[in-house]
Formats: sequence, C-alpha cells, structure tokens
Amino acid sequence: MSFRLLLLEDDKLFGETIEEFLEEEGYQVDWAVDAKEALEFNYYNRYDLYLFDVMLPDIDGFALLEQLREAEDRTPAIFITSKRAKEDLLKGFSKGADDYLSKPVDLDELSARIKALLRRSYGEDIVEIEGVQVDLAQMRISKDGELLDLNPKEARLLELFLKHRKKIVTKEQIYEYLWKPEEIVSDGALRVYINTLKKIFGKEAISNVRGVGYKFEK
Repeated sequence: MSFRLLLLEDDKLFGETIEEFLEEEGYQVDWAVDAKEALEFNYYNRYDLYLFDVMLPDIDGFALLEQLREAEDRTPAIFITSKRAKEDLLKGFSKGADDYLSKPVDLDELSARIKALLRRSYGEDIVEIEGVQVDLAQMRISKDGELLDLNPKEARLLELFLKHRKKIVTKEQIYEYLWKPEEIVSDGALRVYINTLKKIFGKEAISNVRGVGYKFEK
C-alpha cells in the first residue's frame, strides 16, 4: 500500500534528507516548512501519517497537532524534535502524538517506527479476503495464485476501502483520494471501479449507502 505522509520540518537540509529517504522507502511525501503550509497541504489531501517537527517559526508542532485533534483529525502522528526533556515528551503525547523521536534521527529507526505505527493503525502488510490475497505494501492482488490487474484508480479505491473496512466511505472521501484537484471527477468511472472490485470480491463485498457513499463489507 502506498501510504501518504505529511512531513513538517523547517530545516531544509534535514527535511530534504528525510523526504528523499522516505520516498526511497516507497512512501508518498509532501514536505511543508511551516505550520501554515502544512495546513494548506492538509486541506487538499488526506494523509496516513504525520511527521512533525516541534520548534517552528510560526505555530509549533505541539499546537498544530492539538488544533488538528480538536478538529477530529485522528491521523497517526510522530514528533521529530531536538527537545529531549521529559516534560516535552509528555507534552507531545498529551497533544495527541503516537510516537516521539529525538534528533539526530537514525533513519533505520525512523523507518521501523513508521512501519510499526502504520501496522497498528491500518493492519498487516498482507491481507487475505476469501481467497483473494492483497499485498498492501506493493498493492498487488492475486486470486487462486493468479495475479490480477487493476488500473491505478481501482487500486487506490481498494486501498481506501481496506483502510476503512466495514466503515462507510463517503463519496467526498473517494473523490479526494482518487482524483487530483485539477482532474474532473467522474461518477460513471467510479461505478466502473466499484464493479471491477465486486467481480473480484463478490457483489455483496461493497454496499451502496444511498446518498452517502460505500462500505467494504469483507
């Protein structure tokens, strides 16, 4: 599964290093240099994990995450900061952080912590659903040993459903996840993608919640 991360770091050299490393690890990364830019990214995109520095030129990372949590944003978050005092660590967790790393950061440790948090939040790397195996890391799907082809938007839709299994996914969430802001949203195309997934997992696998969206029932 290609997870999307929001990195907030005002140190440009360190931010560039982290961004390049995470992209090499297979993540999609948006990098903001201050809280205002992070909020702009967050307005247009949906993220699977936040990596926030604390000491920033405008709003600090603690205040930003607290603001997001008050808006019912439960995206997993890791603070990366040079602050090492126990009270800072406790403050970070009190603001809604899931993990905390002190600078200088060991990149292998960062990778391990990200993977562990994503597993806790979204499940294991391999999911088997009634004979269909889904490799979430590579977004490869096979049935009875045969590799199945999905176009990029069908794969993204399945990815979204698996992140929210047995929960309603609104059409607005789907539009944001599948189409870029400059692209034209197509309900007709969405119905085709839904039907493709139903052919793989069964007609009853995806229910239509009239006027709201869809639910992956498996």
